[in-house]
Amino acid sequence: MTQRLRIATWNINSLRLRLPLLARLAEALDPDVICLQETKVPDELFPGATLPDLGYPHVAYRGMKGYNGVAILSRLPLARLDIAPDWCGKGDCRHIAVELDLSSGPVELHDFYVPAGGDVPDRTENPKYGHKLDFVAEATSWFAARPTLTRTVLVGDLNIAPLEHDVWSHKQLLDVVSHTPPETAGLTEWRRTRFIDAMRHFVPDDQKLYTWWSYRNRDWRASDRGRRLDHIWVSPDLRDALQNLTVHKDARDWPQSSDHVPVCVELEL
Repeated sequence: MTQRLRIATWNINSLRLRLPLLARLAEALDPDVICLQETKVPDELFPGATLPDLGYPHVAYRGMKGYNGVAILSRLPLARLDIAPDWCGKGDCRHIAVELDLSSGPVELHDFYVPAGGDVPDRTENPKYGHKLDFVAEATSWFAARPTLTRTVLVGDLNIAPLEHDVWSHKQLLDVVSHTPPETAGLTEWRRTRFIDAMRHFVPDDQKLYTWWSYRNRDWRASDRGRRLDHIWVSPDLRDALQNLTVHKDARDWPQSSDHVPVCVELEL
């Protein structure tokens, strides 16, 4: 007997500011698990008391004041997995992993927030860009060293749009951080260590696919200058379990919304 598993990922861009929007996300997508990035809240102030009322009694989180932060909210029981290194030795709360308890067996789930990388695509001139490339390279090496990885899902704001049609203009964005060749090559190498791009499983590579639209675009929907910065990957053994994908574009118009929109994948396991 199979079990439905719906996993949503969203860069919420401040959990406490946008906490009321979680109810809208839950109603719109009905996810069993919600993975958040950029929660921007230290652990001692995490608003966990309200989450059971939304139907998510199981929670894991790592946060810090004002920056970064990740959290996983679940209807299913989960166990936190402290198996990964301190990425780049910075302790900056960009990753959390859990094991979800399903009737068909456990699923390993990783929630990542990759560094944005600043504005200048030069690691000498801009250390933030170098940090981003180093983070991706370290994650690539870590997953490559786990050859038996199965029943695993990786989600998050990976802050890189790797394919030509993951951005509104491939030619114009080649020297813009998030779509530069070193970034796209690095992210592709990371994914190929162990994963299938679940979003592109449903949407062919030659079709536009975005999850982020800048606050600077007054009429973001009309201009549609987007990028696919948010990703869902699955281990190859889960390919046949993939059932459906939703990019909840309407969330970009929610009051005080994030510049990212939620993405949700459904599996039958």
